[in-house]
Amino acid sequence: MDKVPICPENRLCTRLLQVSARASRGSAADNATVVTSQKVREGRTDEYQRWQDKTNRAAREFEGFVGAEVYPPGAGEANEWVAVFRFSGMDHLTAWLDSGRRQELLEEARGLFDEPPTQEVLHGGTPAQVAPEVVTAVISHVVKPGYEQQFLNWQEKTLKAQEKAPGFMGSELFKPVKGVQEHWVVVFRFDSREHLDDWLESDVRETLLEEGRRYFTSYDVRKVGSAFSGWFQFDHGNGEGAPPNWKQAMTVLLALYPTVMVINLTVGLELNHLKIHEYLGLFIGNILSVSALTWLLMPLVNRGLAFWLVPGRAIGRRVQVMGAAVVVLGYLVSLAVFALITR
Repeated sequence: MDKVPICPENRLCTRLLQVSARASRGSAADNATVVTSQKVREGRTDEYQRWQDKTNRAAREFEGFVGAEVYPPGAGEANEWVAVFRFSGMDHLTAWLDSGRRQELLEEARGLFDEPPTQEVLHGGTPAQVAPEVVTAVISHVVKPGYEQQFLNWQEKTLKAQEKAPGFMGSELFKPVKGVQEHWVVVFRFDSREHLDDWLESDVRETLLEEGRRYFTSYDVRKVGSAFSGWFQFDHGNGEGAPPNWKQAMTVLLALYPTVMVINLTVGLELNHLKIHEYLGLFIGNILSVSALTWLLMPLVNRGLAFWLVPGRAIGRRVQVMGAAVVVLGYLVSLAVFALITR
């Protein structure tokens, strides 16, 4: 199988991934992720999206598949799409990367791209929920033989400087994976694209790069923009990041109404007995309801209604009607239950 090039020289690969809050020199987790960047030719976007959706479906058939996301170009960016595939182990990921099925798909899509796709493989790391505006840079370094420890020391120094930069949220270091990924990959996250760009263009970073060139021969440069919804994160097989607004509103209401009612009937009554001021009681109730929605109820609702919410799956009038009917039925059940309780 032809190897897909690992980012051309002198380019910085910026990806939207989720990373830990501190740098690490190796993760105990066996998570394996491949990040592929593809420059789609002008006028071929629709064909590419259909091909990418086909590729995602093919990957799901392989053992250890965890998820796939596709991120469209950001505003003002080149027509460069990023696809992320996650597997439960490196063996499972390499089985997908080396498979005949994937090779067939790459051959099929050869005419869709301006240049061969690029990829980085990350071993380890723990995904984390991030806010919609968060962006992450993935930088691949070719380290000079025998300078690995000096490179690690330089990375520690760079991390200390990054921690002082506005909007910095964390960094993680991925070692090379023998036979799969020869580069050292550093992933760091900022709370906005503006803060990321400020760091990438800063004098502090330029000084650090001059020092680091003693230890690596090249690093990769690329920028890709994207956005996420905090409560809606799915496999974006067709490049759509979230359900339509009306579905989001219906789904949030389905989880919000019973949450607020339960809090009012429990914590709310107790706060009234304690004669807590209404403005403070409302604030406490909001904290509890938002927390319950974000970390408990919405993930459950999203999984249960994925057939209707995920843009790539909700195809056909029957599915649309069925999903809406399930949500409306949920409303009616909630109303009936709380009517009995409050009576």
